[in-house]
Amino acid sequence: MPDTPKKMKIRTILLLISLSLSLAVAVNAQTVKPSPAPVVTQSGYVRPSQEKRFKRYFKNMFGPEADAQNAINAGIATWRNTPREWGTHWNGFGKRFVSNVGRGVISNTTRFGLEEAFKLDSHYYLSQKRDTGSKIKSALMSPFTARNKNGKLVFGFPRIIGTYTGHIIAAETWYPKRYGWKDGLRTGTISLGTTMIFNLVKEFLHK
Repeated sequence: MPDTPKKMKIRTILLLISLSLSLAVAVNAQTVKPSPAPVVTQSGYVRPSQEKRFKRYFKNMFGPEADAQNAINAGIATWRNTPREWGTHWNGFGKRFVSNVGRGVISNTTRFGLEEAFKLDSHYYLSQKRDTGSKIKSALMSPFTARNKNGKLVFGFPRIIGTYTGHIIAAETWYPKRYGWKDGLRTGTISLGTTMIFNLVKEFLHK
């Protein structure tokens, strides 16, 4: 009996996730030499060690901040009853929370694999210039920029690809049947916008 389009889609997605995980783990484990002394660039940027990058990757998926964000988003979606098929009770909240965690695992694994492969750092660093304009500019650019190993700001495709990958896979697989890749694009774009706002708040909370 031939596979249904849904089964083929899930199988392809699982393969992509496996490849991303393999890439991330392989790159992270490939160096057995002691880490060289950190190099401080002219901008003051120091590329995090391999160990620190991996810990940050794990924390982005399962750390306190990630758990809180997943719970808040699940609570809001339950209150709004989106998707309506999951209901407004604790069972629906649980489905949404697990969905958020799964989406985060896919997004962060894709992002981490690309960052390690291309030696980029998508982590957000506060603007060194503390005037209002510089802080706003830094936050607004944050979803679309990353730092290379020399600390130079470059196009941050790992975060963009990771974000859209997680949202599209969620919409195409475990979300109700009426959802599709276009919904993933929409929610992925909202997620990048939320990143801007979150980093903007961080800029102005930091003195």
